[in-house]
Amino acid sequence: MKNLDFLTKPVSGKFFLIAGPCVVENENMPLEIGTEVARLARQYGIPFIFKASFKKANRTRLDSFTGIGDLLALKKIREVGEKLGVPVITDIHTAEDAVIAAEYVDILQIPAFLCRQTDLLIAAAKTGRVVNIKKGQFVEGSAMRYAVDKVRQAGSTMPVLLTERGSMFGYQDIVVDYRNIPLMKKIGVPVVMDITHSLQQPNQAAGVSGGNPELIETIAMAGIAAGADGIFLETHPDPATAKSDGANMLKLDKLDALLSKLVSLKAVIDTF
Repeated sequence: MKNLDFLTKPVSGKFFLIAGPCVVENENMPLEIGTEVARLARQYGIPFIFKASFKKANRTRLDSFTGIGDLLALKKIREVGEKLGVPVITDIHTAEDAVIAAEYVDILQIPAFLCRQTDLLIAAAKTGRVVNIKKGQFVEGSAMRYAVDKVRQAGSTMPVLLTERGSMFGYQDIVVDYRNIPLMKKIGVPVVMDITHSLQQPNQAAGVSGGNPELIETIAMAGIAAGADGIFLETHPDPATAKSDGANMLKLDKLDALLSKLVSLKAVIDTF
C-alpha cells in the first residue's frame, strides 16, 4: 500500500488532490492522464491520489458506456499507481466489488447513492483499505457520522474520508451547501470537496447528465475556503468526447491554472 500519511497528518498549507478520468475508457488513457496530473501535483507539492472508475454501474440509459472489462480496468488503475508511485482509488457498488477491487487499489470509494448501504460499507471496511464515502445528495452532513460508524464498528482501523458532492435541488440540478464541510469535519475525518460532480445536472431528457464546468473554479475555491482537506475532480484531455460525465469535467490543460489558484488560496486560508 502507498503512503497515505497525509490523510491523518496534513501537509501544512496544502490540500490533497483526488483526480483522474471518470472511467477507464481504454487501456492507454489512465496512465496518460495520471502522468500529467502527477507532474502538476509534484510541481505544487500536493499529495495526489489517482482516481478512475473500473466500471460505471449507475447509468441512466442501457446503451451508455460502462467499461472495458472489470479486471482489465482494475489492472490499468493499479498500473498507474505502480508506475507513478501514487495511491489509487476506485468506486465500488457491491460487497463482491469490495473484495475484488481491494486487490488492486489503496482506497475504496462508496458512491453517494449507496452511502447508507450497510452491507457495502461493512464489506469495504473488512478489506483493510481506506474508505472514502461520498455524502448522498439526500443527506445532511452531520448524519454522515452513521456511515462512518458502520465502517469503524466493522473493525476498520484505516482512515475514513467523507466527500461533499452537492445536494439535489429540484429534479435536474445540484447545489452545494458549504455548511456540510465543517459539519462533516466535526465527525473527526478528512473531508473532500468533489468539484465536478457538484456541477452535474442529472435526469436530463436525453438520458445523459448535463453540467456547468464553467463554475469549477468557483466551487473549488469555495470548498477550500470552507475548510476542505482535499479536492476531488474529474479531468480529461477532451471532455466533449469523454464516455461518461464529460459535461462537468475539467479539461486537462486547465488543471495547472486551477491548482495554482487553489494552492495560493489554501496558503492564505491557513494563516487565519
